[in-house]
Amino acid sequence: MLEWTEDGASRSARWRSENGTPPPRRVEIADDRTTADTAFRLASQGTALLWRGDFQNARQLLKALARRIDRKPKRKKDVPNRALAFHLHRQAQAQRARMLGMVLIPFDAGHTVPLRRAPDVRQACLEAYGPSDEPYVASLRELLGLIGAHEWRRNGVPITALDGDRIHPHYGVFSPVRGEYIDLLAKAPLPATTLAYDIGTGTGVLAAVLARRGVDRVVATDQEPRALACAHENVVRLDLTDRVDIVEADLFPPGRAPLVVCNPPWVPARPSSPLEHAVYDPDSRMLRGFLAGLPDHLTPDGEGWLIMSDLAEHLGLRSPSDLPSAIESAGLRVLDRLDTRPTHPRASDPDDPFHAARTAETTSLYRLTPSP
Repeated sequence: MLEWTEDGASRSARWRSENGTPPPRRVEIADDRTTADTAFRLASQGTALLWRGDFQNARQLLKALARRIDRKPKRKKDVPNRALAFHLHRQAQAQRARMLGMVLIPFDAGHTVPLRRAPDVRQACLEAYGPSDEPYVASLRELLGLIGAHEWRRNGVPITALDGDRIHPHYGVFSPVRGEYIDLLAKAPLPATTLAYDIGTGTGVLAAVLARRGVDRVVATDQEPRALACAHENVVRLDLTDRVDIVEADLFPPGRAPLVVCNPPWVPARPSSPLEHAVYDPDSRMLRGFLAGLPDHLTPDGEGWLIMSDLAEHLGLRSPSDLPSAIESAGLRVLDRLDTRPTHPRASDPDDPFHAARTAETTSLYRLTPSP
């Protein structure tokens, strides 16, 4: 519960935070008279602002607060290695997110925002939070993320390998905007077309591509409820329910298949939000689990397709020898490797703090088979 004092009385409401942020300990009431400098001072001190003014003015205040955070003088530090530079950047980004999360918005039951000029956010909140029959408070920054996720889900992402058909990501499920890894899967030679497993399916995009390529049956697994619901909805939209089964599992389903595909998170670091679980994999848990379990889930002469980026190697987070060693230790060998370069906008953004690493990045599909 979030607690605060307003008009001389103690108040409280349910606190919502999808990334697990605890409720602020100190809360002050803010409205259209609150200046950006005041907001910045309070947020810097760990005091949240519960907004009672015009909703659009709250959005403007959040933008002004972001400008002040971004222009704070940065103390130059000697960073001895790339991995430390990455972790320091993540630390700074987390601090920025905490400060921006200090602007709070009240909600009535049913996900309505009782502020002037507030948009109708009921559907966006319902998709992320589920039904709500009581008032609550959440950060404005999180709400804007929910609205953006709702637009992604409503409009979908066109996928070239699906002849332009769209995948509709849900909140908390990584959007397949990086098409290069999908294109690798679309052109790799299929070892068989009878059965395939898609491990950690997310939106279901890889399972859909395999089915469209002629695989008779695809078993797509995930353990996140949002991903399972998202993948199921996309399979229904694409009319592939007779060929793709969505199964809840931690990595592998029972049995063996001639093709087992996995696109695990590429960066061995701790995620800080639900969406980041698709990018950050602490201690490479999913990668190592996939490699270790793959031989027991392949048919004779079957192949495991591992889709990975070497961004972690360029960031100094993983040694270039780690992946080959993990493959060998799992009793596997590389039958072939297909490479491509990233095409997403950040790869060509010189202002990105990791521009050099992104410029050198390669995304690869490893065709793995058990060692003789």
